[in-house]
Amino acid sequence: MVLLGTIVNGVAIIVGTFLGKILHRIPEKIKTLVLQSIGLAVAILGIQMGLKSEQFLIVILSLLFGSIIGELFDLDGKLNALGLWIEKRIGTKEEGGIAKGFVSATLIFVIGAMAIIGALDSGLRGDHQVLYTKSLLDGFTSIVLTTTFGIGVLFSAFPVMIYQGFIALFATQIEKWVPAPIMDGFITEMTAAGGIMILAIGLNMLEITRVRVANMLPAILVVAVIVTGQYFYQQLFL
Repeated sequence: MVLLGTIVNGVAIIVGTFLGKILHRIPEKIKTLVLQSIGLAVAILGIQMGLKSEQFLIVILSLLFGSIIGELFDLDGKLNALGLWIEKRIGTKEEGGIAKGFVSATLIFVIGAMAIIGALDSGLRGDHQVLYTKSLLDGFTSIVLTTTFGIGVLFSAFPVMIYQGFIALFATQIEKWVPAPIMDGFITEMTAAGGIMILAIGLNMLEITRVRVANMLPAILVVAVIVTGQYFYQQLFL
């Protein structure tokens, strides 16, 4: 089922919101330890995915050029600026209200490498592992956000499911138009490149590094370009 990971993600946010309403105060030590535990699990998942590459040079080149493109366009900065702008606009009207909780949670759950990579994995490979891990992250995060913003966090589950579901469904259609060798190569190397991004997310959660993962997202497009170019080169000259 292509949308299973997306549905689980949405349900996790809803359940987390209700738990957040029940658990008004969570000790800081528990929050920290749980986030660190999840961060370690995310890092291991990233390593596992990264090791699936069959042509690691493609992964290196895609991350190199993808990161340059991301930095030139400053995707991370623009996304953060958008979030701050929306929060200011909402906050002036309804400080701490439902609208602010909805917007804040949606930005956190939608903007990120795991949402895109996980949805692509669901659509291309039928593998929901990344979205299951994201569900765990989002579920706990929604508990914490609900204690701050209230029930508005609940409604963020719907744009998350629409956004990720659209990517997953779109990915299933790619196979109808793209030759199997290109698709197989793209899935393998995209998984590895995405794994390295997920490893970076885990390291960020552990506060070991501060990698601007959003700026690495164009690497997925670069993987597609390199794999496609390699395929046609082999067809024409080898």
